[in-house]
Amino acid sequence: MQIDFEKLWAIAIKEPTLLSPETTAHGSDHWRRVERNGLILSTRTGAIVEIVRLFAIFHDIRRVNDDFDPEHGLRGAEFAAAKRGEWFELPDDHFELLYEACVGHTDNRHHEDPTIGTCWDADRLDLGRVGIIPSPDYMSTIFAAEIAEYGLIGPWLHLAHTASSHIQQS
Repeated sequence: MQIDFEKLWAIAIKEPTLLSPETTAHGSDHWRRVERNGLILSTRTGAIVEIVRLFAIFHDIRRVNDDFDPEHGLRGAEFAAAKRGEWFELPDDHFELLYEACVGHTDNRHHEDPTIGTCWDADRLDLGRVGIIPSPDYMSTIFAAEIAEYGLIGPWLHLAHTASSHIQQS
């Protein structure tokens, strides 16, 4: 079953979060950039795009603050599990990847699975929003390391549109 991401985004953004209204570093603007980054990366990593896009929505959706929040990935994964079947459908093997990506995205450095690695890299490429320069050493994929080494994602932005257009045609 194909996921209606436009509808899913509308629902997720309206969902009450545990963050205060003035908190923005881990809010929906960040989630959108993670989705964009993931779409760009997936053009070369072989990641499962639906999982990358779901990760963008769920990885920080249950943060309680913008500072130290070690359990937020687990809470995001559990929230995704609670909304599976209501907000979206995903085969078990794909959901396991989404769950693992959400749980491990903060504490783990690299992942060999291209989908999980792409999820983590998509998030890490947005570290500039909190004053941290993304390091190639913390990227799981060669493509993300290349972007981090360059220092800007701008030259690859056109790939997000390309990936998104390809998905809509599938």
